[in-house]
Formats: sequence, structure tokens, C-alpha cells
Amino acid sequence: MNIRTHLEEQFVLAMQKAGLPAEANPIIRLSARKEFGDYQANGIMPAAKILKSNPREIANQVVQNLEWQNFAEKVEIAGPGFINIFLKNSWLSDAATLALASSKLGIPALSRKQLVVVDYSSPNLAKEMHVGHLRSTIIGDVLSRVQEFLGHKVIRQNHVGDWGTQFGMLLAHFEDLQKGDAQHAAVELSDLEKFYIAAKKRFDEDKSFEERSRQTVVKFQSGDASALRNLQEFINTSLHHCEEVYERLNVLLKRSDVRGESAYNSALPGVVESLRKQKLLIEDHGAQCVFLDEFKGKDGPLPIIVQKSDGGYLYMTTDLAALQYRSQTLKADSIIAVTDARQALHFNQLETLGRLAHFLPKTTELHHVTFGMVLGSDNKPFKTRSGGTAKLSDLLNEAEERALALVKEKNTNLSIEEQKQIARAVGVGAVKYADLSKHRSSDYVFSWEQMLSFEGNTAPYLLYAYTRIAGILRKGGTSVDAIAIGPIEVVAPQERTLALQILQFSEVLNAVSAELLPHYLCTYLYDLAGAFMSFYEACPVLNASETSEKENRMRLAALTARTLKCGLSLLGLNTLERM
Repeated sequence: MNIRTHLEEQFVLAMQKAGLPAEANPIIRLSARKEFGDYQANGIMPAAKILKSNPREIANQVVQNLEWQNFAEKVEIAGPGFINIFLKNSWLSDAATLALASSKLGIPALSRKQLVVVDYSSPNLAKEMHVGHLRSTIIGDVLSRVQEFLGHKVIRQNHVGDWGTQFGMLLAHFEDLQKGDAQHAAVELSDLEKFYIAAKKRFDEDKSFEERSRQTVVKFQSGDASALRNLQEFINTSLHHCEEVYERLNVLLKRSDVRGESAYNSALPGVVESLRKQKLLIEDHGAQCVFLDEFKGKDGPLPIIVQKSDGGYLYMTTDLAALQYRSQTLKADSIIAVTDARQALHFNQLETLGRLAHFLPKTTELHHVTFGMVLGSDNKPFKTRSGGTAKLSDLLNEAEERALALVKEKNTNLSIEEQKQIARAVGVGAVKYADLSKHRSSDYVFSWEQMLSFEGNTAPYLLYAYTRIAGILRKGGTSVDAIAIGPIEVVAPQERTLALQILQFSEVLNAVSAELLPHYLCTYLYDLAGAFMSFYEACPVLNASETSEKENRMRLAALTARTLKCGLSLLGLNTLERM
């Protein structure tokens, strides 16, 4: 059940019967205060402006044509034309009962399914993943999961950096190590960060090595078999590091989702030729450029370079080829690219040029999902204590170590293995949730103390909330998944508040999907956990006065737990039955 959608449908019919114009929108929103009902219809005043009529009279006509008696206790007109909706307890009871019996918590099937391509994570395979890759990876994962859960077909694309000059440098260094000792070369390659630093030092200090590096680029770009074999070995080693991190983060990216820069290499000449045929190219200092009036600097339109004077290609060329592949080969209805906010100009230019050159049809949506930076306590980009870039694997190690110390402190009755399992879920979950619970466009300060707290809007708090409900149900002789399906009766005010909160899950997921903002889901789950605690304090579950009341409240508790578990799963967090 999606309450907002149901109310919108009913109000649209009533507005049509009242003679309002077809473009009139009921604008259904949650009421800010209880005395104004559960929901409000706020679309009367805009409609009144179109009709140049009294909004309160129009509101009265809409209410007269609204068949509200089956879902609302009452409907009131307030102020200049707001319509307050007080939902019926019996209607909420029926909806909650259906949600408990549904494998998808009563969330309705989509009327129109889309093919959605989500481009996220995209690490540079020349190095190990660092903390800067965290946000793209986990935000993209949540958006993919939500789109899939709602019923869309999702194609994940991991647009890794696996091409270009830096790989010539790395492969030249690798070839030199292999000449000395192939086994030693493999060992050196296993630590990508040190390997990169050593190669870069040689590149910066040794002119002959720099020249050999550039020649190596020419080799693998021209298809030299030996160079390509070494490149593939390097890529495989790098991807293995990435996959270890993805597994620990519980991110759904697989090797088959990798489609890096190199995948588009053969298409790049065609991209440039297509732009040339459409008379969009202008040569500037030997480079092939496109100048668009939409993007101007102080000296006129900014050049969008698609081919350098030496014949080389740039990120824009590769991204145009990727855009063409996703929209025309994969037939995407929607493309979501998750990168940091510093690439905003690049993606604005990409979309404008892509549509102008017909690489991106009008029917295909392109969303650039931007995010801010992870900051240290000094409000500067997060670094290690020594001042270096923090490896993501090291960050997750520390998260698990800190969580394990907390678990040992709080519960000494668990075995070492159980403690480690809980520490993995809590530690990694805490890092992810601290990020996802913030508006993605903002920077945030990384704080171990805040993210590992069992109080407030944190992963430990929500994981414990789920575990607590699971424990209540176990004491009642059942479990979250094994609860007997039966009617849920909403009677007490706290039962009503909790049921209403549960039933808003569908509209929250729709909002996450439409606005591409994962923090909506985090806020919802935190509010749901709070609603359950208020319910549990006011409404005895296991000690209810009657058996029917106990069973009813256990069913409501189980539905709460299922909703929490589903929501946390969509965030990529693993729930625990015991903590």
C-alpha cells in the first residue's frame, strides 16, 4: 500500500468531478501536526489561481465529490483551502494486515518499469581503493538496490580507470621487476599502493624510464600482445583488491559489471568522426574541440576537447562513447552516474553535447548524482594519522576493531566467533550508515565516536532496535519470519502511530528513487525505530492482558522488524538476530 498514491488517485477523481482543470494537482503531503490530520491536500490554492475563484469554495466542492468514507474518519477544510485527512483505524488495520502477508511488505507493483543503468564506484585500477571511493560505491549501491526492489531492471556499470599514461608507467616498472625475478614482481604487485609509489618515483626522476613508459602506452594501445597480457594481469590484481572491499562493504558489484575506459577505446574514433560529420568540431591549437554557448568563460565559450593535438583522447570522448553505449546499445530509460560534485561541469557539458550530437535520445534521462567530501576532524579531506590517503581496507579494519572492543565491553556471554560476526556487521555498517544518513551533496566530518554510538541516528542503534524486536518475538515463541499471518488491529494511539509509520515505507522508497537521496530512507528507519520504542513502552506485548491482544501486538512487532530489516538491507546493512 502506498498511502500517498492512493490519496492522490482519490483526490484527482474528486477534482475532475468538481470541474477543476486537468493540470490541477492535489499535492498530497504529510501533515506537520497531528491536529491537522495524517495528510493534507495542498493543491486547491494553485487551482483557485488558475480558475480565479475562491479557494475555500473550490475545496468544499472537491470534498463533496471525494469518496472519503472508506479510508478516512473525517476530512476537514482548514484556512484558505487546505484539506486535512484523518485516516480510519480500520483502514490502517487492513493495510497493515496485507503488508504482513506480503513478501514485499505490501509495496505495489510498478505500472511502468524502466531499464536503469547505474554507474558507480569507478575506482582507478592503478591504486587500491581509498576513502574517497567510499561515497560513490555505497550511494550507488543503495540507489541500485532501491530501483531493483521497486521493480525496475538495473544494469550496474563499474566504469573503472584502466587505460592511459599511468598504466604505461606501471607496466614498464612491472616489466623491469619481471626481468629480475618474476615471483618477486608478483609479490610487489600485491601491494598496489607501494607499487604505484615506486613506479611514480621512477617516472618523476628518470627521464629514460619516463620515455619508456610512454612507449609502453603506445604498445598496449596498438594491441601489442605482451603488453596487453601484462596490462590484464595488472587489472586482474587490482580488481581482486576491489572485490575484497566490495564483499566487506556488502556491495553488489561483480566482475561482470566492470566496463572500464578501455572497453570504449575502439569506439573513440567513431565518436570524433560523428561530431565532425555533424559540423560540431572546431580545430583549436591542433586539438579537436566543441564550443557550446551554454558554457562560457570570461573569454567566450569554453572548449570541450575530444581529441588532443597528438591524436590522443580524453575523458569526455570516453564518456560520450559510454553514453552512446548505454542509451543505444543497452537501451536505458534512465542513466544514473554517481561521482563527486567536482565533476558537475563535466557532466553538464556531457549531457548537453550528448543530446546535441544525438548520442543521448530525448527519451533517456541522465542523472548526475553528486556528493560531497569525507572530512577529518580538521575539516580537511580525510587522511591517515601520517597524512596519507586512507586505504578503504584499512578504514574497514579499524571499524571492525573498534566495534569488537565495544561488543566485548557490552556482552561477555558471546563466543569469540559471535563477537567477531557482530563486530563486522556493526563496524562496517556504522561507517556506511554514517555516510548514507547525511544529505549526499554535503561534506561530513568522519567521527568514530558518533558513528559507533548506540544512541541517535546510527547503525548500532538501528541494528540493536531490530535485534530487540527479534528477541521479544523469540520470547513469545516465534520469530520475525515465522510469525503466524493474521489480522492486525490498530486500536491504541501508539499502535496507530506505528502502523502509519510502517505503511509510509512505500512512499519513502519512491522518494529515494525519484530524488536519488538515500538519507530519506535512513531518516525513515530511525523514526520507525523510535515509533516502535514508544509503542513498546505504552503497549505491553508479551504481558498483554488478553491472548488476542498479545498476538495482535506480536504481529505488529514482526511487521516492524521486517520493515526495518528490509530497509537496512536496501542500505546494504546486515541485521543480527542477537547482539
